[in-house]
Amino acid sequence: MAAGAQSERVDTAGALRDAAFIGLIAFALFLPLIGFLTGVNGSNELILTTRWPLLFAFVAIAAAGRFVYVFALMPWLARRAQRPVQAEAPAWRGYVAHWFIPFALAFVIAYPLVIFFTLGSNGGQKWIDNFGIQILIYVMLGWGLNIVVGLAGLLDLGYVAFYAVGAYSYALLAKTFGLGFWVLLPLAGILSSFWGVLLGFPVLRLRGDYLAIVTLAFGEIIRLVLINWVALTNGYAGIIGVPRPTFFGIPFTAADNGFAAVFGLQFSPLYRIIFLYYVILALALLTCFVSVRLRRLPIGRAWEALREDEIACRSLGINTTNTKLTAFAMGAMFAGFAGSFFAAREAFISPESFTFIESATILAIVVLGGMGSQIGVVIAAIVMIGGSELLRQLDFLKDIFGPTFDPTQYRMLLFGLAMVLIMVWRPRGLIATRAPSVFLKERKSIAADLVKEGHATEGLG
Repeated sequence: MAAGAQSERVDTAGALRDAAFIGLIAFALFLPLIGFLTGVNGSNELILTTRWPLLFAFVAIAAAGRFVYVFALMPWLARRAQRPVQAEAPAWRGYVAHWFIPFALAFVIAYPLVIFFTLGSNGGQKWIDNFGIQILIYVMLGWGLNIVVGLAGLLDLGYVAFYAVGAYSYALLAKTFGLGFWVLLPLAGILSSFWGVLLGFPVLRLRGDYLAIVTLAFGEIIRLVLINWVALTNGYAGIIGVPRPTFFGIPFTAADNGFAAVFGLQFSPLYRIIFLYYVILALALLTCFVSVRLRRLPIGRAWEALREDEIACRSLGINTTNTKLTAFAMGAMFAGFAGSFFAAREAFISPESFTFIESATILAIVVLGGMGSQIGVVIAAIVMIGGSELLRQLDFLKDIFGPTFDPTQYRMLLFGLAMVLIMVWRPRGLIATRAPSVFLKERKSIAADLVKEGHATEGLG
């Protein structure tokens, strides 16, 4: 009993020392970033203000988090690692896995209707547009990039370039030739896919860091072209008045031929938002369906073979050139679809919407969710994009830290913290398991000492 009490005191003291040390490091890091704020007064002079409550709040959160990790979480992880691995998963996991996808699909289909009948036309716009549509756009982009990064193993830091190509293709062709959304949607995907092939040719022999640098440069080149080719793209001013999609030719306007007047309803902008929600939902489900089907085809197994070992892939007679080009082309096509929808939704686009931070966000969604996992991308998109929108609703924090406090300014800080935690907790992402696309006769369990993370399934491909 005495030994146990002494051990507990030692652990508590060690946790307190670690917490104090992390608090000092957090204070040194956050002091110039959060503690001081520069501004301009009425005389156009630079002034320096301090935000001590906010600074000490961040330091306290960092120290408390370290204390909880060392005092409680580390011993729990150590005890968990010593447990024998179960040969079979618990029955409740199989039940949840069986019903999760049908339940989730029913929820996303009924989501705008539930919001509409719960909050009405005025209160429901924010939840359907800022949460539903915005999250689905990034889910679609994440699934498209998952083909390149998750399945083929090609690190792409310029994915936003294809997103921009799709958006500008739709905006320019719609305004110049008066074509409709449903005609330009596949055309924008084809043009983005073409640019994906153009990017693929110069990087056929590159992998890893070199591939990341080239794709990053490609994304910046596209952005600079959009800024400087003023005669075509209107530069920083962007393109305004982009035509919006219609419901079988019926516009969502307050005119006599509008959607509300045709169906005898009271006019509300929520009808257009609900329509756009189901459009992006259909596009996202199409992206998921095609990705899953392609993964089970020979080209999908070639992507996975390329991801695991390019030399072995070549030795098996797989054409790595075509494999890489198809991965870039398919991923770029879905980004083009999302870009055309983005332009139609916003009715305005500019180069500021297609910066590197968008590529980093999409890549973070894929990495956090688990590369190659469709469900993991959805979970990560909900957490990252939905979490960013929730930050806008935390107005009560202004009463604590002052009226100038804006929680959205710390979005990337939270992203970085989430990346660090995921890399420590689950280095392969939230959904780390990779089910084989094809297997010999039946799936078989693999011993825990043969894999890095506990439990897996074996198969060919």
